[in-house]
Amino acid sequence: MTLIGALKESPANLTAASKFTSACRLVYLASGSLLLLWPAAVQKLFLDPAFVENEATLTRLLGMTVAMIGWLYIFVGRSGGRQVVAASILDRIVLVPLVLISAAVNGVFPHTLLMFAVLDPALALVAWRLLSRDGSRTARS
Repeated sequence: MTLIGALKESPANLTAASKFTSACRLVYLASGSLLLLWPAAVQKLFLDPAFVENEATLTRLLGMTVAMIGWLYIFVGRSGGRQVVAASILDRIVLVPLVLISAAVNGVFPHTLLMFAVLDPALALVAWRLLSRDGSRTARS
C-alpha cells in the first residue's frame, strides 16, 4: 500500500464522535495556519502588545503546533477508534487548560492561550458527549 493510500483509509461506519473529532481539524488547521502565516494576528485580533524580541517566531511555532494538531485530528477521527478519540478528550480537558492557563497567567500570549484554553476543552466536551452517546447506542445494539 502506498503512503497516500494509507492516509486515505477510513472505516465504512464512523461514529459521530469520530466525525466530530475529524471536523475539529478545521478549527486547528485554520487557527494554526493563521498564527504561522501571520504572527501579528495576536495583536490585531486580541489587542496584545507589540512584539519586543522573538515573539513572532514563537507565535509561528505555536501556529505550526496547532496546525499539526489539526492535521493529526483528521486521522484521529477517521481512524474510527474510540480509544484514540477518548485519549484526545482526556488531554484536552485536563492537560491543555492546566498548561495554557498557567502560561497565560505568567504573561505568555495571555489572550491567545486563554482562547485555546477555553475552546479546546469545549470542543472536547462535545466530543465526549458524542462518544458517550455512540457508546450507549452500541451497547443497546
